[in-house]
Amino acid sequence: MEKPKYRVLISVLCVFLLVLPCLAEIKNLHIRSDSRPMILFEKFGFTHTGHVNISVNDVTYSSTLAKPEPSRLGFFLLSEESLIQVLYEMDQNSNFCVLDSHYILSLFTFKDLVGAAYVHSYPVTNPNEYSLFFANCVPECQVNMAVHTQIYNLDGGEKDFLPAGQTQLPMLYSLFSIAYVGFLGVWVYVCVNNKKSVHRIHMLMAGLVFIKACNLITAAEDKHYVKSTGTPHGWDVLFYILQFFRVVLLFTVIILIGTGWSFLKPFLQEKEKKVLMIVIPLQVIANLASAVIGETGPFIRDWVTWNQVFLLVDIVCCCAIIFPIVWSIRSLRETSKTDGKAARNLAKLTLFRQFYIVVIGYLYFTRIVVYALRTIAAYKYHWVSNAAEEIASLVFYAIMFYMFRPVEKNEYFVIDEEEEEAAQLVLQDEDFEL
Repeated sequence: MEKPKYRVLISVLCVFLLVLPCLAEIKNLHIRSDSRPMILFEKFGFTHTGHVNISVNDVTYSSTLAKPEPSRLGFFLLSEESLIQVLYEMDQNSNFCVLDSHYILSLFTFKDLVGAAYVHSYPVTNPNEYSLFFANCVPECQVNMAVHTQIYNLDGGEKDFLPAGQTQLPMLYSLFSIAYVGFLGVWVYVCVNNKKSVHRIHMLMAGLVFIKACNLITAAEDKHYVKSTGTPHGWDVLFYILQFFRVVLLFTVIILIGTGWSFLKPFLQEKEKKVLMIVIPLQVIANLASAVIGETGPFIRDWVTWNQVFLLVDIVCCCAIIFPIVWSIRSLRETSKTDGKAARNLAKLTLFRQFYIVVIGYLYFTRIVVYALRTIAAYKYHWVSNAAEEIASLVFYAIMFYMFRPVEKNEYFVIDEEEEEAAQLVLQDEDFEL
């Protein structure tokens, strides 16, 4: 194997460590004029009753250098634990073909083809998390084929198309959807009992909880149908639509609360409008990337690029929603020096700073801690990271909604004349720097 191709092979193997387990839907994939040395199809957590069904049709392959040897092209399974040994073998021999490794679970090569097709089912009796790869060890070899895969575990004689670490997700999402329906009921009750203090932002917050509950219901149905039938039956489309509206509405609500819109002022400044105009289109791109990542899988050529786009856009949006909160805190600090309403400004500053800390904590937990859990947790417990993310989201919603609930004596409007002098001293002495 040539040196550049050898380096690409190592890169592909290393990247697969970062791939989260895929939903093992029944998939029909088409490879056209592909010369990549490695193609990652799926990553799946197997129990002792695992199965891999593969069907390939319309197989053609050719090389401009020499006639390809069919035994140099084939499918195999690789566990994460075996990756180090495979990389070591490659390091010892630059012409090494991964299909010759003793650490892979070889399925078949093109030498086993009957005509231009092959169909077989493989039992996986050693529980572990494996990745399904196609290896092309022939230099400059272009491969064309149609691939049909079914990967599943048997649970009581029934096929379970969700990985071992995700089979609990339908129940998990169902429980959280019920929690958000209850949340919405409580919020509506609070708003109805405090009609005089309800602002337009409270209506948006109610819409956010409603969309979140619907999003979780579609997620539960999506996972349920994939688990039992191998296909989402259209629930994935509805999930991505609601996911888009949920994320856009969440970022919008955080930005509007951070600017004090509807509470402190009925308008947005020009720079605040620009933040919204930046965040919303970026969320369109992020959700498009998320849909491509979720629906196509890592076998497409630009899969890594879409992951990078999603990560970059998500980071930019997370940073963007912080700015309005910071602007509001600075504006209130300046106002407190001149308007003579120390107690009110102190309450506002305290509330905004608390909100800033809560938003930062939520973003840090869901972007870093949850990802760390997904990375370090054993494959059977990948659902724990999903549970942690949903718990963090529910806690964040509860805190945010409590802080900005519609009550007559909302902290935005607290004026305590007896404490006015004390508040002035606090504003003079306490530093509200972030």
